[in-house]
Amino acid sequence: MAAPLRIQSDWAQALRKDEGEAWLSCHPPGKPTLYGSLTCQGIGLDGIPEVTASEGFIVNEINKKSIHISCPKENSSSKFLAPYTTFSRIHAKSITCLDISSGGGLGVSSSADGTMKIWQASNGELRRVLEGHVFDVNCCRFFPSGLVVLSGGMDAQLKIWSAEDASCVVTFKGHKGGILDTAIVDRGRNVVSGSRDGTVRLWDCGRSACLGVIADCGSSINGVAVGAADNSINLGSPEQMPSEREVGTESKMLLLAREDKKLQCLGLQSRQPVFLFIGSDAFNCCTFLSGFLLLAGTQDGNIYQLDVRSPRVPVQVIHRSGAPVLSVLNFRDGFIASQGDGSCFIVQQDLDYVIELTGTDCDPVYKVATWEKQIYTCCRDGLVRRYQLSDL
Repeated sequence: MAAPLRIQSDWAQALRKDEGEAWLSCHPPGKPTLYGSLTCQGIGLDGIPEVTASEGFIVNEINKKSIHISCPKENSSSKFLAPYTTFSRIHAKSITCLDISSGGGLGVSSSADGTMKIWQASNGELRRVLEGHVFDVNCCRFFPSGLVVLSGGMDAQLKIWSAEDASCVVTFKGHKGGILDTAIVDRGRNVVSGSRDGTVRLWDCGRSACLGVIADCGSSINGVAVGAADNSINLGSPEQMPSEREVGTESKMLLLAREDKKLQCLGLQSRQPVFLFIGSDAFNCCTFLSGFLLLAGTQDGNIYQLDVRSPRVPVQVIHRSGAPVLSVLNFRDGFIASQGDGSCFIVQQDLDYVIELTGTDCDPVYKVATWEKQIYTCCRDGLVRRYQLSDL
């Protein structure tokens, strides 16, 4: 990866006025940081500012919400995208998790203010408050139907809610520590939860029962992901006949991001190990990119791309800053990652530049969700930001 470029968080506002300025920097690893600035030379008839860059930087293109900057010396290029809209009234404090429904109509989010809410994705208008967890809610997501929400809390409970009337329809108990992440298997007859107690459990939603402890690793499980395995991958065979209540677990891989610096992959149905990879620090998050490629992010800022078929040596390790990698998400033919220093960026195979989602000023971006060309982020500053990729 080329040296990361950074820009003043409110650049779009700053460059809207005549002679307005915004700072820029380029951070080549192991070399001194290059500093620069952007200056507005006036506003065009179309409302788009005319912007020049100081020595060492080039403005390739500018629109109302995006600016494409290069630093030729470091062969670095980024397109910075400002939020299309910002929702400030959903929560009063830091927002720890969010998701968008499959139809794009609704958002769900949980916050350090102790609440979990459903809101309209277009304007952030509050629709429902989901009350029932004791203490904080760590994670929340929609089922594929978009009508039902799955949440996990510090109270060690996993709950299923109706998005339509906010009723809690199922509560799963069994974990001994806070639930840190969840995954939904296929259409959602089964779900998976990872906990601070070091276990991963598989649950039967219809009977609100635990179908088994899939793994018990003695270390907090910060992230879980379920993915369909490529035919070439040997997932092993289950030691005993799976329950008929297990639906859609065959030929699925389960990935665990662990606090003890380990990334673990196993067969979801077989419960057999596929690989164990040791990283540089605690793993915070993980996702599958395909039937054999995966990504996982660590506390010290590394994003590992691994191939399940030969996992001993990473395909690549991306390191843009030492800030914790808080979320990774498969997106088109690449991925989106967010970090504890407020950076949130998109890498696409066919682009020779990185897309940076701007607006946060050094506050961690905890989670990212997408719907078609819209990207939503949630942040410690209590804001949900919505970006339109069509603004590029």
